[in-house]
Amino acid sequence: MRAIVYSRYGPPEVAKLMEVPKPLPKDNEVLVKVYSSTVNRTDSGFRSAEYFISRFWTGLLRPKYQILGCEFAGIIEEIGQRVTTFKKGDKVFGFNDKTCGGHGEYLTIAETDAVINMPDNLDFDEAAPLTEGAHYALVDIRAAKVQRGQNVLVYGATGAIGSAAVQLLKHFGAIVTAVCNTKNIGLVKSLGADTVIDYQTQDFTKTEDKFDFIFDAVGKSSFGQCKPLLSEKGIYISTELGKNGENLLFALTTPLWGGKRLLFPIPSITKQDVIFLKELVEKGEYKPVIDNFYKLDQIVEAYKYVESGQKTGNVIIKIVE
Repeated sequence: MRAIVYSRYGPPEVAKLMEVPKPLPKDNEVLVKVYSSTVNRTDSGFRSAEYFISRFWTGLLRPKYQILGCEFAGIIEEIGQRVTTFKKGDKVFGFNDKTCGGHGEYLTIAETDAVINMPDNLDFDEAAPLTEGAHYALVDIRAAKVQRGQNVLVYGATGAIGSAAVQLLKHFGAIVTAVCNTKNIGLVKSLGADTVIDYQTQDFTKTEDKFDFIFDAVGKSSFGQCKPLLSEKGIYISTELGKNGENLLFALTTPLWGGKRLLFPIPSITKQDVIFLKELVEKGEYKPVIDNFYKLDQIVEAYKYVESGQKTGNVIIKIVE
């Protein structure tokens, strides 16, 4: 089968299109013929190993699993002997940041992992990006214990994580202020944001509003910068480590002081999370934003675009045309 293989850490160019053996499902696994995948921050982070700590999961000296692609949508081609919840021909989507595989024509995944049947109202390209940004947003929203009627600010509301966060926060009943660039004001309003701040013409830190939760979905602000905007017991969460890893330090110390806190939840995803996201899709309360499409042999271009910081929502890799 064709797959994108990276045998060492580094820039986008380390990702090469190659012919590799088709995987075989174990007794508890399904074999998925992948129709669509994505290129996202998770894939880029694993490939570059910019944060050395990621190597404790992916391999200290070289990648343990050399085909990236944590998101996927496709059709089950084979099932293991003990699989009971899926059958051949099922259309499925899911997330796998353990062994990945979405950047290949086939992947295997355990039936108990984060894979379920696709929503009937989405195609493969729409189903593939359902999980990566959304599960990061969901973990942080849950950590902040967002309640109905609370004021929340989302900085970076047009990325995969931020655009999902706006929709999820509205589902939980929050009042959402979203920060984005000029060209995406209309998009962010369509996602449900109650107020939009254009960072190209306004300084979001000058707002007089106070927020119960500030969520930096792109990691470009800081706790110190946002602290004056927090309510008395407000919570700040960023998707990045911060300057010199300061967010890890603040996550350990600010809860001890009381009052305004920084949290740094460890992301995780379960099958139940994927079921929850599917239910929101079916109710029309969540739909991933899609920016652009690339073919498998355009993977280097896709990585470069994702890492340019200019994408809006999700970048799709079309495995099957």
